[in-house]
Amino acid sequence: MKTGDLQKTEDLQWYDLFNLRGTRRDFLRVGRSVAGLVALGALPACERGRRIRVFSDPFMFGVASGDPVPRGVVLWTRLARTALDGAGALLDPVTVDWEIAEDEAFTRMVQSGSAVALPELGHSVHVEVDGLEPGRDYFYRMITGGEASPVGRTKTAPPSDTPLDEFRFAFASCQHYEQGFFTALRHLSNEDLDLIVHLGDYIYEGRPIDGRVRRHEGPEIMTLDDYRARYITYRSDPDLQAAHQAAPWVVTWDDHEVDNDYAAEISEDRASPESFLLRRAAAYQTFYEFMPLRRASMPTGPDMQLYRRLRFGDLIEMNVLDTRQYRSPQPCGGGGNRPTCAAHVSDGQTILGPEQRRWLFEGLAASEARWNVLAQQVMLARLRRVDDEGVETWSMDKWDGYPRERQALLDLMAEEGTPNPVVLTGDIHSNWVNNLQRDFDEESSDIVGTEFVCTSLTSGGNGREMTNGGRRSMRDNPHVRFYNGQRGYVTATVTPDLWTARYRVVPEVTRPGGTVHTAATFVVENGRAGAQEA
Repeated sequence: MKTGDLQKTEDLQWYDLFNLRGTRRDFLRVGRSVAGLVALGALPACERGRRIRVFSDPFMFGVASGDPVPRGVVLWTRLARTALDGAGALLDPVTVDWEIAEDEAFTRMVQSGSAVALPELGHSVHVEVDGLEPGRDYFYRMITGGEASPVGRTKTAPPSDTPLDEFRFAFASCQHYEQGFFTALRHLSNEDLDLIVHLGDYIYEGRPIDGRVRRHEGPEIMTLDDYRARYITYRSDPDLQAAHQAAPWVVTWDDHEVDNDYAAEISEDRASPESFLLRRAAAYQTFYEFMPLRRASMPTGPDMQLYRRLRFGDLIEMNVLDTRQYRSPQPCGGGGNRPTCAAHVSDGQTILGPEQRRWLFEGLAASEARWNVLAQQVMLARLRRVDDEGVETWSMDKWDGYPRERQALLDLMAEEGTPNPVVLTGDIHSNWVNNLQRDFDEESSDIVGTEFVCTSLTSGGNGREMTNGGRRSMRDNPHVRFYNGQRGYVTATVTPDLWTARYRVVPEVTRPGGTVHTAATFVVENGRAGAQEA
């Protein structure tokens, strides 16, 4: 059998794997083939792509960049199926040229090259550019079939060992396509930023529901084709494309990129672990295909290492976490607000998993950066809730469901003297500012860090400034400094002496357009943990 025929046979096994509700035997039957395909995807230079002629726009999903380092950045695009079909290249590797320049008009070219869009990776392209100047803006584009992509702006990271006077970034999460227009992302694209951090729930996996602002395609997504179709819906949005083209992104996931409230191999509806691993593999594969991630994050079947560390001068060390893939099942009967139980307070409960925990704790203990950031998914601060009958309940899907590991993290920050810990959180569809106390039961306990929680971009609809739940939470949790239930994102301006967080909100998302304004501004002073309203 020729090499090309063998490759196409493996491609068919790949597609067959993710378009069945399989068993562990099914997974193991093709597992070696799958692992081999992923390795091939990590080595695009080993493939030769076709030069094609296209008759429709191949760059319908725009371009993106991500994970900047001092000398380079990842450039991303994905070729549209309609253009490939018209060129007779649906199953073929396709050559895509790329260019990077100092100016938007591309009169001062810096680098250019070619990449191969592989069919087993959905004809996505991940170019890891190297040899750039640290801490400066660049512009980039892709070209194939005689057509050029939109132009994106990116920026390399400042050198990790040099002083940095200022770094400005934004963070956001939870963009449900059906529940609103991505107005906040359009405003986000107009901010002057060095970086955008997305904390998860980039897509939502559920079936479409009548009467919403927009509509998902298909039923609840399960297979590789399902996940790809859902991402195509989201990536076709012009406001999302504009935000990707405005600055480099750092991405992580939460639950809806796979299944609501999932924990490791446990799905929401308690499907068999074997079948859920097949679904998770399809979801992880598609996440990689659509994100500007490095080869180091390429999945192997149902496993994908997404936690990683980025450095921005001597100012910021950012630990990007994954609180889904390695966690213990939610205790006391699952997610939601529940009274405590023995499993809840057991030492074995982990939200990080042992390897990620060791990596994070060692990094926080050794870091010499001025500000140490955890970019993660679910609320870290304790959020005590008391129901109408006076019973304390805890949100078991958040760090409240894993209190021993949270305490270990807070103790480490305090005992090792981690400089200026700041936690960035999404998930909860509302804005919060929390002081992280070493002992939440003692109001006068030491504050060891600060948590900024961003609201959703659309999830939950228009929202409102204050809710009854927000009032109760602030009453029952003195470490909560701010609550807001509108939609938007948070910008952070960081200097050696001051962290300034601005909560940017839009009045509505159920109609396109609209203004943005700052609902509140909080600052953290160097060497003084905890937030103060500015």
